[in-house]
Amino acid sequence: MDLQLTGKVALITGSTGGIGLAIARGLAAEGAHIIITGRTEGRIQEARATIQGAVPQANVRGVAVDFGKPEEVANLLREVANVDILINNVGIFDPKPFTEIPDEEWLRFFEVNVMSGVRLSRHYFPQMLANNWGRVIFISSESGLQIPEEMIHYGTTKTAQLAVARGLAELTKGTNVTVNSVLPGPTASEGVQEFIGKMAAEGKTSAEAEHEFFRDARPSSLLQRFATTEEVANMVVYLSSPLALATNGASVRVDGGVIRSIG
Repeated sequence: MDLQLTGKVALITGSTGGIGLAIARGLAAEGAHIIITGRTEGRIQEARATIQGAVPQANVRGVAVDFGKPEEVANLLREVANVDILINNVGIFDPKPFTEIPDEEWLRFFEVNVMSGVRLSRHYFPQMLANNWGRVIFISSESGLQIPEEMIHYGTTKTAQLAVARGLAELTKGTNVTVNSVLPGPTASEGVQEFIGKMAAEGKTSAEAEHEFFRDARPSSLLQRFATTEEVANMVVYLSSPLALATNGASVRVDGGVIRSIG
């Protein structure tokens, strides 16, 4: 299937690893021009090499940016004047008891997880409306609907992303611009692999650690394993396409069936 993305310019935040890197690779394979971001130039070069190793003809460049620093976000906006596809993927998480999360950490989580997407969308969204074509996608999480007790601050930011995305979608009526959210479930990203590695270090095999996680922490999962980053990226690449115009204002789940509600 031709997703009609050749020549489209796509900016993917937090794309030197995990889901973001898989999205960048998937869009590059469809002929989009890719802009990746990471916190260091070294990580960007590694990711660029990975993408071009998988897609030799890939058109990809990168910008180093810390999304917790508004001045660095402003620099990104100066360097990347226009995009057709904006993937707000960058995010941080850290399991911590609610009573031990200080104000500063709440604000840091909102700065990175929510305000990064707000700032970039505020810049690129009007251009998309003027061009009568564009895609804005927020990578939220099933944690935005089922707030995890061990990461209440993280889950709250993911809920906020859903609200921002739906509000922006309301402004697209009658246009060829769409705004959607994607809600991954437990995914085999770098952070998860580190988590499984720690459990394995306690004497469990990786398979035992994964089984234990889904038995105790995500018993409602129908997939009963971690999704691959490519499985999440496949949905994002499709939603970026002109073929997905009828999907707008949606919260699309790629959660392995963790969320039980049908609404």
